[in-house]
Amino acid sequence: MHRLAFFISGTGGNALNLLAACRDGRIPGQPVLGVASSAKAGGVERLRAQGLEVAVIERSAFADDAAYSEACFQRVEEAGVEVIALCGWLKKLVVPSRWEGRILNIHPGPLPDFGGPGMYGMKVHQAVIAAGASESAVTIHLVDNEYDHGRHLAVQAVPVLDGDTPEALQKRVYEQEMRLYPKALAGFLQGL
Repeated sequence: MHRLAFFISGTGGNALNLLAACRDGRIPGQPVLGVASSAKAGGVERLRAQGLEVAVIERSAFADDAAYSEACFQRVEEAGVEVIALCGWLKKLVVPSRWEGRILNIHPGPLPDFGGPGMYGMKVHQAVIAAGASESAVTIHLVDNEYDHGRHLAVQAVPVLDGDTPEALQKRVYEQEMRLYPKALAGFLQGL
């Protein structure tokens, strides 16, 4: 069974969802570590309460993104991790060749139109509505060295409704995230 790490920067909702899906057999993976970019991330205690070890690695302790990324990768390698799932991770990762094709990310909007530096969380939903788009999406993709760029593994369209607020759209997108990410990760692991 593939050993997994979940990277979080916020509440850890997607990580908790993936953890539950692993434990009930929907994902053929063994979560062994959480990595948080801040001790203040709400998901740190939520994941620890579920019995998952969480390492807090703060960006401010490192000279640049490359050094920070290497520290993150070294920590997961020490735990024997084979696949990383980013779950609301907001720090730039410089992906070394040894990790290419083994890091997944979830993005709360259609790519490439609503991705890139600074496009995360509520900012994506605001941009989708401001653009007058008829639909948003949940996109699961592989991570490379460009923001929100890697090969798409799964996409689920989410309609934008008349009179939608960013908050209302976020709620519907999040519901689809909870459904799609476990399926996409399971399919990815089955293909390894």
